[in-house]
Amino acid sequence: MGRKWNNIKEKKASKDANTSRIYAKFGREIYVAAKQGEPDPEANQALKMVLERAKTYNVPKNIIERAIEKAKGGSDESYDEHRYEGFGPNGSMVIVDTLTNNVNRTASDVRAAFGKNGGNMGVNGSVAYMFDATAVIGLEGKTADDVLEILMEADVEVRDILEEDDAVIVYADPEQFHAVQEALKDAGIAEFSVAELTMLAQNDVTLPEDAQAQFEKMIDVLDDLEDVQQVYHNVDLGE
Repeated sequence: MGRKWNNIKEKKASKDANTSRIYAKFGREIYVAAKQGEPDPEANQALKMVLERAKTYNVPKNIIERAIEKAKGGSDESYDEHRYEGFGPNGSMVIVDTLTNNVNRTASDVRAAFGKNGGNMGVNGSVAYMFDATAVIGLEGKTADDVLEILMEADVEVRDILEEDDAVIVYADPEQFHAVQEALKDAGIAEFSVAELTMLAQNDVTLPEDAQAQFEKMIDVLDDLEDVQQVYHNVDLGE
């Protein structure tokens, strides 16, 4: 699959260690999910999915509770989901998912992040066809064979199960996200190191050193935008 998911997660956590940026993004996402459906995760699959991801990033309980209470309180704050696609240096491909209350501001910020760092925005569909929506679930303390046996007994189909460093990573269709987690929880696995819905590139590319430095700067600028929730790309950064 070309990605070391635990290493990617550690890099993100390190980048955000001294800021509240990641918590603010989760707070917004939790609020939107809770407002669009029931504020109870057992009755709201979208909210349940966000909370599972939040656990793997150690989002404080008070951030989660505050976002849900805000949704319960009938706040009129409203956000729209928008996806932007574009190209980085040397034809690299990038997808940017946003939650925004000002589409014009967000589009301008994303376009500037591309344009000032050797990239350019594309039209809808110009990049996404080269990515597959994928559920990625990671755990420790088991082997790939153990996990395969658990999922087979639960009749849960997945795309792949790989051992990456000290973790086992399960790749599955997005619709199987909860089924995979429930099967593993029923087998006594309580903690997950990764619980993501991602856009996984069908083929990763390697950039020359100078282009890679420029690309990483562009990704950092995009990640730091207030309205950006997720950034996906097809570049092998050697993580």
